[in-house]
Amino acid sequence: MLLFFVNIINWLEAHQIPCLFKSLTHFDCPGCGMQRSFILLMKGDITSSFFMYPALIPILLLFAFLFMHVILKIKFGTLILKYTYFVCTGIILVSYIIKLLTAKI
Repeated sequence: MLLFFVNIINWLEAHQIPCLFKSLTHFDCPGCGMQRSFILLMKGDITSSFFMYPALIPILLLFAFLFMHVILKIKFGTLILKYTYFVCTGIILVSYIIKLLTAKI
């Protein structure tokens, strides 16, 4: 099982999708780094994954809660999801602005 998991990680590293926005504008998009962050998370490097793309873990938790809400019909699930969307969007925007301000030109 472990070998299968390692093969998946190696396959993902070899088949990353290039960013169309970055190739056209030469600027990172708000999603740049998510694939690399996910691979780092799958390797167990949570700290590097967070610094690569801070919104990944909240987004994964959001989708896990969304899946649970669809199956279990949680009472205030839609309200929780709405505010979680706002939090994830805020994290994405803040980290993107910081990335743009600290980028070397």
